[in-house]
Amino acid sequence: MKCPFCSFADSRVIDSRSVDNGTSIRRRRECPQCGRRFTTYEKYEETPLLVIKKDGRRELFDNQKLIAGLLKAFEKRPFSYEQIQEIAAGVERELRSLGESEVKSTLIGETVMKHLEKIDQIAYVRFASVYRQFADVNNFMQEIQGMLKKVDATDPSKEK
Repeated sequence: MKCPFCSFADSRVIDSRSVDNGTSIRRRRECPQCGRRFTTYEKYEETPLLVIKKDGRRELFDNQKLIAGLLKAFEKRPFSYEQIQEIAAGVERELRSLGESEVKSTLIGETVMKHLEKIDQIAYVRFASVYRQFADVNNFMQEIQGMLKKVDATDPSKEK
């Protein structure tokens, strides 16, 4: 690797370690010419993931858009930015594990909601209210009642 300081054509790896849950490698390097040290990151090349929007347009999957939506859903909730990033990474991993190069935006929304339902009910309802574009309060109440039925069905303290 070319030295960023003196542009010497080679460098020596001093230390390597796994980062980002094993998805990339951090390498500490030293230039034999000028002796300065620098860090590089090595990450496998992912195939682009295209999102098919409701109107049929296609655009590249943008993890930052997903994080922005999650930040709104988790506003004033006891979750750190790192936890929100982990949720977004989990959603992206799940989408990529399908092995498809294109996914519908509706699948992304449903996947996010599946993750949020397990983690935080308030964030789930907030995300659902934007994602499902509730027309009125009745639609909103139906979503909450559906969620409550699932909670009651999985709660062992509730008798059937």
